[in-house]
Amino acid sequence: MKKIAVYAGSFDPPTNGHLWMIGEGAKLFDELIVAIGTNPDKKYAYTVEKRLEMLKLSLGDIKNVKIDVFTNLYLVKYAQKVGAQYILRGVRNSGDYAYEQGMCNVNRDMDPTINTVVLMPPRHLCEISSSMVKGLIGVDDWKTIIKQYVPQAVFERL
Repeated sequence: MKKIAVYAGSFDPPTNGHLWMIGEGAKLFDELIVAIGTNPDKKYAYTVEKRLEMLKLSLGDIKNVKIDVFTNLYLVKYAQKVGAQYILRGVRNSGDYAYEQGMCNVNRDMDPTINTVVLMPPRHLCEISSSMVKGLIGVDDWKTIIKQYVPQAVFERL
């Protein structure tokens, strides 16, 4: 059976941490679906189209990675819809761990056949988040700082 995983996020914008997760997920699974989640009640800095473009340009051509978008759907329900047996998540710190543990339990309540796989990024990527990147934009010399946290294709679009 083909091992399919979903790695979902807002990717608003994609970071080097996201790219690390995608690269590792592509090694672990036969197919990795990178799913941009959208919530109509949430405000995003970048449109879905822009986030999709930034991801595609940043990933290049990894043969077993597909990019998709899902709206107003529980992640585990999306995983069912695409035939995934796994949900891939990243944990950077203890706060992430507590959150992901709760989400794993809720997802397991909805579908015990879909497992959550958690990866911990290397130290130099642990502090990077889309929110942090957005918070740095606009401050004096922000381009010098942000360049180290996002892929080149994303940097050029910020």
